[in-house]
Amino acid sequence: MRRALFPALLSLAFLGPTGIGPTQAQAAAPAPSRAGQISGVVKNQEGTRIAGAMVILQCTGEEIRETQTNANGLFRFADVPARHCSVQVLSGKADVTKVSTMVAGAKLRLNFVIDPSDSFKRTIQVQHKPVEQKTSVGRTLSMEDFHNIPVGSSTSRDFTQVVSASATASRDSAGVRFSNSTAQPIRQQQEPSNREGYAHIDDNSFIAPLDRPLSTFSADVDTASYSNVRRFISYGQLPPPDAVRVEELVNYFEYDYVTPKADRPVSINWEVAECPWNEDHLLARIGLQTRPIATEKVPPRNLVFLLDVSGSMSSPDKLPLLQRGMQLLVQQLRPEDHVSIVVYAGAAGVVLPPTSGKDRTTIRDAINALEPGGSTNGAGGIRLAYRLARRNFIKSGINRVILATDGDFNVGTTSDGELVRLIERKRESGVFLTVLGFGQGNLQDAKMEQLADHGNGNYAYIDDLQEARKVLVDQAGSTLVTVAKDVKLQVEFNPAKIAGYRLVGYENRLLADEDFDDDTKDAGELGAGHSVTALYELVPSGTEPPQSMRDRKSKRLRYQRDRALTSDAAGNEWMTVAVRFKKPRGSRSKRMEVTMKGRPNSIDNASEDLRFAAAVAMYGMELRDSEHRGATSLRRVRRLANNAKGADLAGYRAAFIDLVDATMQLRDNRKD
Repeated sequence: MRRALFPALLSLAFLGPTGIGPTQAQAAAPAPSRAGQISGVVKNQEGTRIAGAMVILQCTGEEIRETQTNANGLFRFADVPARHCSVQVLSGKADVTKVSTMVAGAKLRLNFVIDPSDSFKRTIQVQHKPVEQKTSVGRTLSMEDFHNIPVGSSTSRDFTQVVSASATASRDSAGVRFSNSTAQPIRQQQEPSNREGYAHIDDNSFIAPLDRPLSTFSADVDTASYSNVRRFISYGQLPPPDAVRVEELVNYFEYDYVTPKADRPVSINWEVAECPWNEDHLLARIGLQTRPIATEKVPPRNLVFLLDVSGSMSSPDKLPLLQRGMQLLVQQLRPEDHVSIVVYAGAAGVVLPPTSGKDRTTIRDAINALEPGGSTNGAGGIRLAYRLARRNFIKSGINRVILATDGDFNVGTTSDGELVRLIERKRESGVFLTVLGFGQGNLQDAKMEQLADHGNGNYAYIDDLQEARKVLVDQAGSTLVTVAKDVKLQVEFNPAKIAGYRLVGYENRLLADEDFDDDTKDAGELGAGHSVTALYELVPSGTEPPQSMRDRKSKRLRYQRDRALTSDAAGNEWMTVAVRFKKPRGSRSKRMEVTMKGRPNSIDNASEDLRFAAAVAMYGMELRDSEHRGATSLRRVRRLANNAKGADLAGYRAAFIDLVDATMQLRDNRKD
């Protein structure tokens, strides 16, 4: 079995010639002005040098710097100040950090050895037996200690299983503070309690077009369910079925859709092929794509971070992880951007007034000073954050409140209905909402999803530093530029071609058919460069309908008969897809539509995107133990996904295959 990987940072203090850390006198002395340099190499365990590895340098009071290893696996930072510095190699689940107090003019060379199975991709493993813990307390670590630590050893995600004698930087991902050279016990990670809250989901059933010709739902770009599922699997647990929202798993990935024309913010893409989990059925993929904007054209950002600093946020996968992610965002800020920080625990307050992105040191200091404690007055924080956002509103800019929490609201306004109504009132201000979920055992997923949905925003779950970077850096620029709001889809099916249809996922996004043309009904938002993917499982005419449709076959009615078909039904059209959307500050919607027609592809001749999206949907149905999963199995999921991986430049599809492997391993071990 491949060794499990560990998500926390493995950190050690670098020692001077005496083998001890800096003395109090040295620590108190002013830092010399003469700068040094840090260089090094990144290799795998076989000694092969790794090109393109991301390396991050952070020194106390300095801006974060990033570089990548060259073709020979080498990196170099010049002009490094004589301060406490850390060098971090991002390598998926086993990020590796080395820490040193630099001496003036020093030239430090660092060698990083990375487990080849974890080279810059996300890998998840499952632990089945507890590992005995041994920690060295109060002793100094040498360089030899560091090189004896097997990188990536012990359990993925289990923050207690880091190598026994390791010490981490002053505030590491395990949430434990250390001096520069003395190791401390690593806090035991507790098993998650069952306080997590998920909305109940009943899978969509098959519907006959003659009974209901229209299917209407709201666009959804949330991705929280995917990373939350990944968290469960990496802790050696199967997620509860209601934590698995199939559409969010599918929409976690990017697909190659046509960019919309200049006069339209959205394009409609479609494809029909054989259904891979039921050979008698078809699978239709519908994709919406918005036009991206260049980074230099992103308007100024007015970002108000609303941070939960209650006692429940103290664990390593909550506030400490959030702080590390925010520090990555700070490096990307521009002078025209402004950041504010509002915190809430027993009461709410402003810890950072609106501050220009050019003043990064002030922003970093405010982030580093955050401490958890107290109960959770989330409603009070929401009101304060929106007031601050409105007070500094940037016309034609990005105005957004970013709420980061484990979802526990236990003081003040706590009922879901009251919180949703509060958010609905605030969205009229033109300030949109992003909700970021953190941690385990306390996650109020249903509440957080509702807040994002009603706040003209999106909901993401952050389970590690890579996901924090994806959400807070990669998606905090152009994708925060809302190009279409209240986006709704409505599909009309041709009864002459289709005997039954089933929308895969989107159970909590369904709308009444009359809501499609009602501009007062709220729906989802799309940012620049965003896409939305929806899958329909289709029963072709002449095919025996599923048992669930036969069981629900309506009796003959007294006052109506089967409706007559039009002449258009006799053609080769399968369905018509209509989309409604408003401009970001508009109140009236526009309509677009396309007609899907022609012969469906075989699954082997379908696009890689359709096959991969189908594999992800199959995985979700398998986790949910869906009655509609047909011939789905995890091995079929893996085979289909692996054959449709494509170029996969970001490595997300390969990481999904790793996730499927871990799920199979987990299930196999449960059978033993």
